[in-house]
Amino acid sequence: MPRGRYSLHDPHDQTLLAEEHFQCAPGPTGWRYVSRLTTPSGDHAGSVDLALDELGRPIRLELHASSWQVRGAALDGVTWVRTDPTGSRATEGNVRAHAFTGTSPAFLVATARLLRLNPSSPETRVRLVAFTDPVLAPRTVDQSWALIAREAHTTDNAPLIVDEYQVTALDTGERHTVHIAGDVVLAAPGIELEDLQSPPSVFP
Repeated sequence: MPRGRYSLHDPHDQTLLAEEHFQCAPGPTGWRYVSRLTTPSGDHAGSVDLALDELGRPIRLELHASSWQVRGAALDGVTWVRTDPTGSRATEGNVRAHAFTGTSPAFLVATARLLRLNPSSPETRVRLVAFTDPVLAPRTVDQSWALIAREAHTTDNAPLIVDEYQVTALDTGERHTVHIAGDVVLAAPGIELEDLQSPPSVFP
């Protein structure tokens, strides 16, 4: 069960925004990731709880940030309920999309699990609902993912398989690279793996 800490930065000026303390593991029905976020000063900033089924679909999502809350799942596309800080008003949303995304590294692992690409796969288009900070506002985004390299790195235990993805935002054409090993993001824009206390899980 990998556990560790990511630092989340503004991808443009590298300002430290938060630290995400996480643990994750595959299970008999899929994969689960839970984390808590803290500000650079150490204050609580939110949490992530994401569970996927064996096909990589989100069967449960719960996000907290700035007293806002989102609960969602794959249902007729993806469906969610967003609750305001006072708890007096909740709005429901539904989009014909494949999954969710956001600032947490969990969503990069989840999208990679959903797409199941290999180096010979063509670029694959995916529609996602992004919940943007700081108030978890929903926004539909279209991306293209391609697995451009898969390398085995020698470790003290088993070889570490690292996948390099090229992710393109289809509305702007902006491209970036994501490196994932198992269920851990090693590097991505705005994301740095600062601490890892056990090796990444190996998916079947």
